[in-house]
Amino acid sequence: MVATAEKYELKMGKATRDAFGEALREEGKRNDRIVVVDGDVSNSTRTEWFGQDHPDRFFNVGIAESNLVGVASGLAATGKVPVAASFACFLLCNAFDQFRMSVAFPALNVKAVGSHAGISIGEDGPSQMAIEDVGLACLLPGFSVLVPADEMATRLAVRAMLDHQGPTYLRVGRPKAPVVYQSEADCPFEIGKAIQLRDGDDVTIVVNGLLVAAALQAHDQLGERGISARVLDLHTVKPLDEDALERAARETGRIVVAEEHLSHGGLGSVVAMSLAQRHPCPMAFVNVGDTYAESGTADELMEKYGLTTADVVRAAEHLIRR
Repeated sequence: MVATAEKYELKMGKATRDAFGEALREEGKRNDRIVVVDGDVSNSTRTEWFGQDHPDRFFNVGIAESNLVGVASGLAATGKVPVAASFACFLLCNAFDQFRMSVAFPALNVKAVGSHAGISIGEDGPSQMAIEDVGLACLLPGFSVLVPADEMATRLAVRAMLDHQGPTYLRVGRPKAPVVYQSEADCPFEIGKAIQLRDGDDVTIVVNGLLVAAALQAHDQLGERGISARVLDLHTVKPLDEDALERAARETGRIVVAEEHLSHGGLGSVVAMSLAQRHPCPMAFVNVGDTYAESGTADELMEKYGLTTADVVRAAEHLIRR
């Protein structure tokens, strides 16, 4: 699907964590097999909204993420559809071994949701920032890994995740997210299928999460400079839409990958590995780098660590000049 080429107008919507909480509450009405296990942060992950409507299917295990995953795996083994939610850094980093042995190895139908991901959580500081979570989730065999761009994409990702059979990681964030998709019709969300938001011939910007809006702005700015940029929302990091990537590499000849994650293990790594095998081409990467961030406002941190529209534009222009 190729969206309209109209100029992108930045408009802020709800945080993806809020969209997740609202969608989860609604999905709970549709499917009584859905249960939620939270690590004592339900007011932040927004799973408390599910708990208010479905208290008999909501479990707070306290600040004990490893136990949280164990409980979720047990519920999955009985035929429930458990959503295991906490801050992304606590969930993936603290409980990785439990995900490995209790979820991935037996291939149980657990839905892991990591909130407050990336450096855009701002003033909470580096101890709360999940910047390695996508890489860790991708390392788990059988896991699907979803990073939606805005509230509409998140609602559809929640629905797809809960209907999908198999372990899944969904990454959501704290700050309000720019609106990318106006309606469900604009967002044909399907696990494993990229959404082409803009067409272009000179370079392709591959992106997900908060950086999708930056890529759309970059598309407009590059167009004013005579550079035609394709934009791919790669909301599913795993399984990867390798056909869309190969087509983009063949037709535009250059790829920029932008993500709110460490330079290793995330979207850039998997895209580079795929294209190295299917159609090598010049590439550039926009990410946090090989460092922890610090405390500050979301905008300050995104600028300092090179995750802005200007950074995407520079990366694309560098490839063009090469």
